[in-house]
Amino acid sequence: MTREGVAAVDRALTILDVFIDGGDSLTLTDISKRAGFYKSTTLRLAESLEKFGYLRRLEDGTYRLGPKPLYLGSLYQKHFRSADIVVPVLRSIVDELQEGASFFIKDHDARICLHRVDAPRSVRDSVHEGDALPLKVGASGHVMRAFEQEAGEKYDDIRRALYAVSLGERDPEIGAVACPVFGIGQQLAGVVSISGPKYRFSEEKIAQVIPVLKRHAAELTDALGGRWPEGSAGTSP
Repeated sequence: MTREGVAAVDRALTILDVFIDGGDSLTLTDISKRAGFYKSTTLRLAESLEKFGYLRRLEDGTYRLGPKPLYLGSLYQKHFRSADIVVPVLRSIVDELQEGASFFIKDHDARICLHRVDAPRSVRDSVHEGDALPLKVGASGHVMRAFEQEAGEKYDDIRRALYAVSLGERDPEIGAVACPVFGIGQQLAGVVSISGPKYRFSEEKIAQVIPVLKRHAAELTDALGGRWPEGSAGTSP
């Protein structure tokens, strides 16, 4: 593909992106302003996107998303395997932080370890795929409760900070840090966490862990169809 062709694809995808927060339908002028393109360029691209089903022009002249994105989304869900996406990210976390990394999902009143990569260290915590752990203790449980809209200052803080820390809660010798992962519709898709012996979770170590874990949580959020809050990835509050 020529450079001009690649640029045209980039512009077309930019137009589709404006509908993420754009409402049900947008005028051509609205699309042009949000995408930052000339109106003539926007019209030409909109016509091509309409031709292939990505946009639909309504009777009042406004545009809305067409059926093709939904079809592609259904294909993605059909062929999606969480291990293909989550496990490589957990491996990267372990490589960077040298602690065990887990991905938890909520199941009724428990958190289930869906994926796990152990730390390459002789002293480490014991978490296995399939383990069901309580929601009321542990960093990942706190994150789940916070984003299930549990009331209280503690959970308000977690929702703002986008992480939780636990020291000696589930096990008196274990520390953990956890971050939320969002999916389609900004629903909580799961929680990514690291855990290990509590003595390795000093305040200094936790401060180093948080931006790394947030960066990878943002990566997983993007892969699962969610959006990580702006300005939050890679920085500690």
